[in-house]
Amino acid sequence: MDINVLLEKIYKLEYQQKLLLKFIENKNNQFYKLAVEKSLGEKDVEGFKQFCERMSIKMEEQKAEGFLYFHPLYKEFEKYLHPNLQAGEVIHACIQQDLYTQLMEEMRKYL
Repeated sequence: MDINVLLEKIYKLEYQQKLLLKFIENKNNQFYKLAVEKSLGEKDVEGFKQFCERMSIKMEEQKAEGFLYFHPLYKEFEKYLHPNLQAGEVIHACIQQDLYTQLMEEMRKYL
Protein backbone atom coordinates (compact mmCIF):
# COMPACT_ATOMS: atom_id res chain seq x y z
CA MET A 1 0.00 0.00 0.00
CA ASP A 2 1.21 3.50 -0.85
CA ILE A 3 2.62 5.52 2.05
CA ASN A 4 0.44 8.53 1.14
CA VAL A 5 -2.71 6.42 1.41
CA LEU A 6 -1.58 5.19 4.82
CA LEU A 7 -0.86 8.73 5.98
CA GLU A 8 -4.31 9.88 4.83
CA LYS A 9 -5.91 7.06 6.79
CA ILE A 10 -3.89 7.93 9.88
CA TYR A 11 -4.89 11.62 9.65
CA LYS A 12 -8.52 10.62 9.21
CA LEU A 13 -8.38 8.33 12.24
CA GLU A 14 -6.74 11.05 14.33
CA TYR A 15 -9.46 13.51 13.33
CA GLN A 16 -12.22 11.01 14.07
CA GLN A 17 -10.63 10.32 17.43
CA LYS A 18 -10.87 14.05 18.25
CA LEU A 19 -14.55 14.02 17.24
CA LEU A 20 -15.19 11.01 19.45
CA LEU A 21 -13.64 12.79 22.41
CA LYS A 22 -15.94 15.75 21.80
CA PHE A 23 -18.89 13.35 21.69
CA ILE A 24 -17.83 11.64 24.92
CA GLU A 25 -17.58 15.04 26.62
CA ASN A 26 -21.07 16.02 25.46
CA LYS A 27 -23.60 13.45 24.24
CA ASN A 28 -25.45 16.22 22.37
CA ASN A 29 -22.61 16.35 19.83
CA GLN A 30 -24.58 14.07 17.55
CA PHE A 31 -23.20 15.51 14.33
CA TYR A 32 -19.67 14.58 15.39
CA LYS A 33 -20.86 11.08 16.20
CA LEU A 34 -22.53 10.87 12.79
CA ALA A 35 -19.34 12.07 11.09
CA VAL A 36 -17.40 9.24 12.70
CA GLU A 37 -20.09 6.64 11.99
CA LYS A 38 -20.18 7.65 8.31
CA SER A 39 -16.38 7.79 8.05
CA LEU A 40 -16.11 11.47 7.16
CA GLY A 41 -12.76 13.18 7.16
CA GLU A 42 -11.82 16.65 8.32
CA LYS A 43 -12.19 18.09 4.80
CA ASP A 44 -15.71 16.65 4.57
CA VAL A 45 -16.78 18.11 7.91
CA GLU A 46 -15.16 21.50 7.31
CA GLY A 47 -16.67 21.64 3.82
CA PHE A 48 -20.08 20.89 5.30
CA LYS A 49 -19.69 23.66 7.88
CA GLN A 50 -18.68 26.18 5.21
CA PHE A 51 -21.62 25.11 3.06
CA CYS A 52 -24.01 25.57 5.99
CA GLU A 53 -22.59 29.03 6.65
CA ARG A 54 -23.30 30.01 3.04
CA MET A 55 -26.76 28.43 3.18
CA SER A 56 -27.60 30.29 6.41
CA ILE A 57 -26.64 33.60 4.83
CA LYS A 58 -28.62 32.77 1.70
CA MET A 59 -31.69 31.85 3.78
CA GLU A 60 -31.47 35.10 5.76
CA GLU A 61 -31.21 37.09 2.53
CA GLN A 62 -34.24 35.29 1.12
CA LYS A 63 -36.19 35.91 4.33
CA ALA A 64 -35.36 39.62 4.06
CA GLU A 65 -36.73 39.56 0.50
CA GLY A 66 -39.98 38.06 1.78
CA PHE A 67 -39.50 34.39 0.92
CA LEU A 68 -41.55 32.03 3.05
CA TYR A 69 -40.75 28.67 1.47
CA PHE A 70 -37.25 27.31 1.29
CA HIS A 71 -37.75 24.05 -0.57
CA PRO A 72 -35.18 25.03 -3.25
CA LEU A 73 -32.62 25.53 -0.46
CA TYR A 74 -33.51 22.11 0.93
CA LYS A 75 -32.94 20.54 -2.48
CA GLU A 76 -29.57 22.28 -2.70
CA PHE A 77 -28.74 21.05 0.82
CA GLU A 78 -29.74 17.50 -0.04
CA LYS A 79 -27.70 17.54 -3.26
CA TYR A 80 -24.57 18.85 -1.51
CA LEU A 81 -24.42 16.20 1.22
CA HIS A 82 -21.65 13.64 1.27
CA PRO A 83 -22.84 10.38 -0.34
CA ASN A 84 -22.64 8.58 3.02
CA LEU A 85 -25.12 11.00 4.60
CA GLN A 86 -28.88 11.34 4.43
CA ALA A 87 -30.57 14.69 4.90
CA GLY A 88 -32.81 13.59 7.77
CA GLU A 89 -30.05 12.19 9.92
CA VAL A 90 -27.84 15.24 9.35
CA ILE A 91 -30.65 17.68 10.16
CA HIS A 92 -31.59 15.89 13.37
CA ALA A 93 -27.95 15.55 14.46
CA CYS A 94 -27.24 19.24 13.81
CA ILE A 95 -30.33 20.32 15.74
CA GLN A 96 -29.30 18.17 18.71
CA GLN A 97 -25.79 19.61 18.60
CA ASP A 98 -27.12 23.14 18.14
CA LEU A 99 -25.29 23.61 14.82
CA TYR A 100 -26.90 25.98 12.33
CA THR A 101 -30.15 25.69 14.26
CA GLN A 102 -32.23 28.17 12.26
CA LEU A 103 -31.17 26.63 8.97
CA MET A 104 -31.76 23.08 10.19
CA GLU A 105 -35.19 23.94 11.63
CA GLU A 106 -36.19 25.24 8.20
CA MET A 107 -34.72 22.19 6.44
CA ARG A 108 -36.59 19.87 8.82
CA LYS A 109 -39.90 21.18 7.47
CA TYR A 110 -39.14 19.49 4.12
CA LEU A 111 -38.37 16.01 5.42
